[in-house]
Amino acid sequence: MEDSLELTLQMVIVVSAGISAQVIAEYLKVPSIVFLLTFGILLGQDGFGFLHPQQLGVGLEVIVSLSVAVILFEGGLNLNLRDLGKVSGSLRNLVTLGTLITLIGGGMAAHWLGEFPWSIAFLFAALVVVTGPTVIGPLLKQVKVDRRVATILEGEGVLIDPVGAILSFVVLDTILNSGADPQMIVIGLILRLGVGAVIGGVGGWLLGLFLKRADFISEDLKNLVVLAGMWGLFGLGQTIQSESGLMVTVAAGIVVRASSLPEERLLRRFKGQLTVLGVSVLFVLLSADLSIASIFALGWGSVFTVLTLMFIVRPISVSLCTWNSGLNWRQKIFLAWIGPRGIVSASVASLFAILLTQKGINGGDSIKALVFLTIMMTVFLQGLTARWVAQWLQLNPEANATGAVIIGCNPLSRLIARLFQERGESVVLIDTDPEACQKAQEENLRVFHSSGLDIDVLEEAGLESMGTFLAMTKNGEVNFVLAQRAAEEFAPPRVFAVFPRDPQTNGTNNKIKVNQAFVPELSIKTWNQYIIDGQVKLGQTALKEGEFAFQKAHLQALIRAGELVPLLLERDAHVQVAGASETWQACDRIIYLLHDPRPKLLKRLSGGTSASLLAVEILSEVEEIPIAIPFAEMAVAETN
Repeated sequence: MEDSLELTLQMVIVVSAGISAQVIAEYLKVPSIVFLLTFGILLGQDGFGFLHPQQLGVGLEVIVSLSVAVILFEGGLNLNLRDLGKVSGSLRNLVTLGTLITLIGGGMAAHWLGEFPWSIAFLFAALVVVTGPTVIGPLLKQVKVDRRVATILEGEGVLIDPVGAILSFVVLDTILNSGADPQMIVIGLILRLGVGAVIGGVGGWLLGLFLKRADFISEDLKNLVVLAGMWGLFGLGQTIQSESGLMVTVAAGIVVRASSLPEERLLRRFKGQLTVLGVSVLFVLLSADLSIASIFALGWGSVFTVLTLMFIVRPISVSLCTWNSGLNWRQKIFLAWIGPRGIVSASVASLFAILLTQKGINGGDSIKALVFLTIMMTVFLQGLTARWVAQWLQLNPEANATGAVIIGCNPLSRLIARLFQERGESVVLIDTDPEACQKAQEENLRVFHSSGLDIDVLEEAGLESMGTFLAMTKNGEVNFVLAQRAAEEFAPPRVFAVFPRDPQTNGTNNKIKVNQAFVPELSIKTWNQYIIDGQVKLGQTALKEGEFAFQKAHLQALIRAGELVPLLLERDAHVQVAGASETWQACDRIIYLLHDPRPKLLKRLSGGTSASLLAVEILSEVEEIPIAIPFAEMAVAETN
């Protein structure tokens, strides 16, 4: 009874410490592994001594196996086959040739610099060929880089994990069975990967088919069905061919994602939460069992081994694997810099330390210590500097991406499209109304007659390279859904939608930020009618340092009165859609649309409302835009 109570308390401490580390890391915007390792070490044998993972016995191996299966399944579930296809050459090379380069380079470094025997050196190298999706994923959420680079890093992190884990077990088998034939070693590796891919592919397809047809199952229960099915496939793979289960989970995740399930968003969120829990528990448990003395006992040779892995082996691997990829030197440098190791390396190394000790082979604890040293150094040196490196290399898509994809071909959206086009930016309109599309074509605008939910159309429109997505149909709820889908699939730097209220503050907890365009409660129908009737003026004003407060107050008074809509915001030579929550700054240039019903102009000048007086006052200070474009419904007054 006392033993069970002690184990229960230990698991409570592990979960509490792990989730606390995640919360702190998210608040400080740093990789969570930094605090997970710190908390684990502080609570472990070399810290306060609250945690004793070895007391779990075989249970530790079970927790590690099932948690890693969930982590890799979630990684496969987040992979987009369309994006992977665009970088397939580089990705294939990194998973195959890159693995070989890391294995050879890491093995030589561990032997010559770390003074490990050849067998143990190559076992270490096999353990660290992986880059770790549990570190890469959160890192890329905090450090925004262009889509190709992010896809390569995410794809490598997920696909190389089962390859590295299986390779590690093959190398371990070779050590334990010194007479193993090299040919059988290669066959064993290929067989495990092949069996895992087949079982995962077929099982994932059947699972997706079942979920599509099982309408009687609630959405919450479907999440648990997927969890049970994934673990079932993992167990089947392990039974048929040992150590093939990791490949099974990755393949199953990719196929389930490709099945386009209606509940895909909820499923990915649920699996993401399980992954956070699994990573938190595993890192705290495994680092609690780590001996700090064993890390210091490695000496400087092991530090130089890791540095060689980071600054020589990784750059060589990236440069060779991306030779004809079309990536520029900035992208290649970032890929070479980012290679943090994660939970798969830590968990497999911990299991190997136990197995080698049981077999009476020296080096198990040293291997584990060196792997954890690699994790610490790569996470601290690469993970914490990734944002600075991305900024130095100018890989921030928000700063570089231009152009816009606009959903809706109404008069207001066509006007905004012309404004983007006049500034030399590419713009594409998408609408299901053939008549509206025809009007856009007559104005020499590029247009697609299709739904904004069609991913293939968005891809053909070039959204992946555009800086802005704007949904402005007449239905605000549809606009939000369209923007959310575009953000999930393409992650453009700026996502805007016209919607009547903010769903993100009304019970929807979503990491994907959809910005409200223009002003709150904008009536597109009303302003479209103003444009059709010619009752608008298009103007722009530069906010000046000395007059900033006065100008801002005047403009906002007109906005509140429903007389003015800010359309675009020009800042630092970049133009973007004016967001409803955007904070204006001095030196910004506001491009706006002003309601100007000409039959009522004399009444305004002779003493209308305060809002109308403000309109006249502002118009005397600003520059109207003389747009020389064939916009038939638009009436633009001459500048006085």
